[in-house]
Amino acid sequence: MKQFFLAVSVLTMSGVSLHAQVKPKPGAVKPKVPATKVAVALKNSTDSFSYALGLNIAKNLKQQGIEKISNGAMQKALDDVFNKQPVLLDDQQANMCIQQTIQLNMSKKNEVVKAKGDAFLATNKKREGVITLPDGLQYEILKKGDTGSATPKLQDTVVAHYAGTLIDGKKFDNSYDRGEPLTIPVAGVIKGWTEILQLMHIGDKFKVYIPSELGYGDRGAGADIPGGSTLIFEMELMGIKPAIEKDATK
Repeated sequence: MKQFFLAVSVLTMSGVSLHAQVKPKPGAVKPKVPATKVAVALKNSTDSFSYALGLNIAKNLKQQGIEKISNGAMQKALDDVFNKQPVLLDDQQANMCIQQTIQLNMSKKNEVVKAKGDAFLATNKKREGVITLPDGLQYEILKKGDTGSATPKLQDTVVAHYAGTLIDGKKFDNSYDRGEPLTIPVAGVIKGWTEILQLMHIGDKFKVYIPSELGYGDRGAGADIPGGSTLIFEMELMGIKPAIEKDATK
């Protein structure tokens, strides 16, 4: 958290070079004109470095749900530190404030995403052919494979092809595009996958709808899967590699 606080401070420093501070003359009437963007010229390597830092950190904050900051408060903090003036918050208070604000904003953002997913699942479960399990996991059978074959056990490893999207159709991963199926332990994937794999026979192809709590939850996964996301997978079980049982006599 201390590193993140430092990063926010760097963002404010880069902002100093990007915003002109023009003081009006005494007694002058401030004209009522619409706000305009300040033209910025990257005149040297320091300007470019500062702007690059601003882009990087601002995008990171946006991803964490921060939509608004106070330039005045940030400028006050910069002035206090660089002019060696007393600060309004100590490091502990500042870190706590940052953490609480980010958590609150992320929670609000996740609630919106999750609500959309819940609404999608409520409608989807009414479609013919969609099976809903007690924990909310949904699936439909696109193709039946060898129904006489075994289904994977929790300790097994599977070989599977898949295509993953969000409910809006945005693709986030696809083994078909890579031309190579995934080989992974049944217990080494998200809960929704672990559960559905144990229902599949070799050759089965399912379309699976995974609620966020059975997927990546509120944390999400990288930039492509926001917190609270419902996930959709087309999954095809290609093979099963049973776990090697240890000889109890050894």
